[in-house]
Amino acid sequence: MFYREAGQFKTNYADDMAIFPILQDKIGVAVIIAIAFIAVPLFGNSFFISAVMIPFLVYALATVGLNLLTGYTGLLSLGTAGFMGVGAFACYKLTTAFPGVNIIVWILISGFFSAAVGVFFGLPSLRIKGFYLAVTTLAAQFFLQWCFVRIPWLTNNNVSGAIEVPTRTLFGFAITGPNALPEVRYLVVLSIVTVMTLAAAHLVHGRIGRMWMAVRDMDIAAELMGIKLLQTKLLSFAVSSFYAGVAGALMVFLYLGSAEPDVFSIHISFLILFMVIIGGLGSLIGSFMGAAFIYILPIVLRYLPESLGFSVSPATVEHVNHMVIGALIIFFLIVEPHGLARLWQTAKQKLRTWPFPY
Repeated sequence: MFYREAGQFKTNYADDMAIFPILQDKIGVAVIIAIAFIAVPLFGNSFFISAVMIPFLVYALATVGLNLLTGYTGLLSLGTAGFMGVGAFACYKLTTAFPGVNIIVWILISGFFSAAVGVFFGLPSLRIKGFYLAVTTLAAQFFLQWCFVRIPWLTNNNVSGAIEVPTRTLFGFAITGPNALPEVRYLVVLSIVTVMTLAAAHLVHGRIGRMWMAVRDMDIAAELMGIKLLQTKLLSFAVSSFYAGVAGALMVFLYLGSAEPDVFSIHISFLILFMVIIGGLGSLIGSFMGAAFIYILPIVLRYLPESLGFSVSPATVEHVNHMVIGALIIFFLIVEPHGLARLWQTAKQKLRTWPFPY
């Protein structure tokens, strides 16, 4: 096959659809994965792993799922936390009903229950979109949260509505329950998030991803091209809800250890939506950047005065934290509405052409 090259960019179709078309991207991702799998468990303390890295990965996975729906398909959803709750409660029921099955199997299978619920609430997407679809998914959020509170069967008739995670092992190591080591839980979460992110990258760079983006850009034109809108939109809802369900199961079983229905409130849905917007719509790496910006940055700002020797009351730190994060969000939306991922792409382009910019 003949094709031309322009710098490091090739103009044939296969290379354009590659997940990592540039050598530097492959090296950078390999270094990040090596640091995440080796350096963090070896040198990170228990607090850093348990309170920072594990929830960051969980939120990043949920953000990837919402980005597939909102960023790549153009369908707005405000029910992500509800779908996360479906995955968490489904995993709890499966784990307590079939204790002999590996917990990783139930965490992944719980995503299918969330996907089925997502498809049901995604049916109106064929007729409505934009603000009206957002209201529909918002109704799904409140309905699912009501179910978590009012249906005792989901919590094995626990009147408090709380989930208590039982101890489960993997290769002889406890990965859930009070005796699970943070490093072991972190490696399990990191492995699942890595595999599912690579699977999402293959989806968006293949035929399914091109259909989603065609629907996002102009659904009428996509339908005229032969794309079936209902199947395409419902598939997007299913995949997005699957990722949210797995993220919800990981949040309860490998991060919190126990949870009440309020954990999956509307606040979490908006938080994940902000992560998508700040990180960059239609960007998987932007999902991780948005999760880091919204979740990790407030932790840094909270402990920064203490590390510098300043004595500040927790209430003052919390207020300053909200002010700084809000100002930074407004700043980034004005400077680069396409999110942190676009800023990262621009920086990479400048570095590739330095010191001879064109």
